[in-house]
Amino acid sequence: MKLGLATGRTLLERLIVWREQHISERYFILLLSLSIGVTMALLAAFLKFIIHHIERFLLLGIDEHSYLYLILPALGILLSLLFVRYVVRDDISHGVTKVLSAISQRKSRLKPHNTWSSLLASAITIGFGGSVGAESPIVLTGAAIGSNFGRLFRLEQRNLMLLIGCGVAGALGGIFKAPITGLVFVIEVLLLDLTMASVLPLLVSSVSAAAVAYILTGKEILFQFIPTDPYHIERIPLMILLGILCGLISLYFSKTMFRIEGAFKRVESRRRRYFISAAILSLLIFLFPPLYGEGYDAINTLLDGQYIELLEGSLFEGFAGSYWVVFAFFLLTLLFKVFASVATNSGGGCGGLFAPTLFAGGLTGFIFSYLVNYFSSLQVFISPKNYILLGMAGLMAGVMHAPLTGVFLIAELSGGYNLFLPLMLVSLTSFATIRIFMPHSIYSLRLAEQGKLLTHQKDTAVLTLMNVEHVLEQDFERVSPDMTLGEMVRVISVSHRNSFPVVDSQGMLVGIVELDNVRNIMFRPELYERYRVRRFMVTPEVKVYASMPMTKVMRLFDETKAWKMPVVDDEGRYLGFISKSAIFNSYREVLNATFIGD
Repeated sequence: MKLGLATGRTLLERLIVWREQHISERYFILLLSLSIGVTMALLAAFLKFIIHHIERFLLLGIDEHSYLYLILPALGILLSLLFVRYVVRDDISHGVTKVLSAISQRKSRLKPHNTWSSLLASAITIGFGGSVGAESPIVLTGAAIGSNFGRLFRLEQRNLMLLIGCGVAGALGGIFKAPITGLVFVIEVLLLDLTMASVLPLLVSSVSAAAVAYILTGKEILFQFIPTDPYHIERIPLMILLGILCGLISLYFSKTMFRIEGAFKRVESRRRRYFISAAILSLLIFLFPPLYGEGYDAINTLLDGQYIELLEGSLFEGFAGSYWVVFAFFLLTLLFKVFASVATNSGGGCGGLFAPTLFAGGLTGFIFSYLVNYFSSLQVFISPKNYILLGMAGLMAGVMHAPLTGVFLIAELSGGYNLFLPLMLVSLTSFATIRIFMPHSIYSLRLAEQGKLLTHQKDTAVLTLMNVEHVLEQDFERVSPDMTLGEMVRVISVSHRNSFPVVDSQGMLVGIVELDNVRNIMFRPELYERYRVRRFMVTPEVKVYASMPMTKVMRLFDETKAWKMPVVDDEGRYLGFISKSAIFNSYREVLNATFIGD
């Protein structure tokens, strides 16, 4: 066994050496991006295949209105919970957030199990009817494959980040058959400071994934949309109004999600958390059947104009002839979708927010058109199916803070390229609306609150990648508060620093002695035994805590005009000093090592 491992390592070493000698790094990255794209297309098709066949097997012979529809999602999240707890034994939720965290804090490294764990867990969850989507898990899978490909061939940090982007672009290109969407999503949400040289691998990955997906599954698109109603320029005010509505619904979606997740996290018992989640999910599906599963079938039903079919099997079915009952049904379905999605994930399921966002957006567009067309006094009729697509783009732009992703995703998913202008109007208006209330997307807010989020501002991004421990200086001579002046002078004589931290017996920082504080008395021997350090030490103007994000540390430097500051742990124990010069040196190293150049 050991011989086999040694041989394997030798072969890998030989391959790496051969690559370095015969293939330039630029072309090697392109080859890797192509491999990642093809791999992601195969995995996306595999995921869809598993989900589809689990659904067919479970629903075989089951009546359309069977109460098993209430049991299956709860069973799915239970199986997913057991799989993660006893097989994976690690947290795999919030796929895109985990990718952002890896880029920001883990040097673009994702664990090997992320290449398959979220894939299988999401297949179980969604196959059993969980109210989430498969896109975020496949995104995490793609990012993990890109990261581990790069680590296998010992590529540097900037290339690891690029390969993660290739994995994400390939994942979206493969599962949606939307190559431009994959590229744009990476640019908008994940990566920073991309150049033409770095965009090419992303494009290769997303296009190859989409091409293989078309070969495997044909030309069929996700949303069956036949453009029959062209948009009218005089409808622009209505489009802007829809964009504002999408922005407000996005705000509701994001804020509600965080609050519900927070409430579930406060439930310490996993068993209790599961039962609460299962009860909420089953109750919501019972009241609003369209909440079962991803929701793509419901959107296609709306696009066909057969919205009454979605009321079948619900308590509202007997009142389908009432305009306001239908309106209330779809409005409540829209509002409760976020509850169903959070309950699915918090109970132990695994799934993403792409599908819930598209579902909520489709309902928003439908409700908007439903209301406008009802008031005949306005003498306006708008196409429901057009506004369903516009609503999906608007919610995508608002929830994910990615307006271009929303535009290209809906255009590629539906073939509605003639709606580019309306899609842009609604997406930009939605994005502008939610930005007033939320500066960060639903994916990045968790990291932003911790000061760990990379931004499109390079200075802030570099500081985010740094931490206090990396720039800590510990070559300062310590002194105690009870030390005499004579002893202090002997310490000064062997030190090459001008600052001396005063530390008590418990290691707590109690003060600082600057050379200027003792310069006028250090040459007076008669004072050596009379004066103690506590007499001439000073209290530090400000302390830096080791857990502080570097952006806050730099603000402290700016506010105090200091050149160096003492560093303590959360309990006040002395650790060292931090200086501007050390930060600037580390800044240059991180900048050169991390960000992708030409």
